[in-house]
Amino acid sequence: MTGKTITAVIDRPLGSSHPKYPDMIYPVNYGYVEGIIAPDGEEQDVYILGVNEPLEEFTGRIIAVIHRFDDVEEKWVAAPDGVTFTKEEIAEAVRFQEQYFDTEIVMCIR
Repeated sequence: MTGKTITAVIDRPLGSSHPKYPDMIYPVNYGYVEGIIAPDGEEQDVYILGVNEPLEEFTGRIIAVIHRFDDVEEKWVAAPDGVTFTKEEIAEAVRFQEQYFDTEIVMCIR
């Protein structure tokens, strides 16, 4: 999926709190891609990087996939066209949630 353009519905905008863990505040926009079902049976989750304001919807390019070794899910990482991040920058941006999992970041090769 890396390199593909997607549209995401943002159900946890930047600055919002996690529905089950109210002390976890989202430092990035987070949502899902309608119609694509992930292995957990829910729609595919996606982190949105490179946009510093709360969103309701986002269209951009998948720049990485976060593979969780200890969970059935993978998380996609998307950014606006032309915006890039290193693996280290992605890891830091999503650490607020991914710190609880054993992960690897697979980058888009262009």
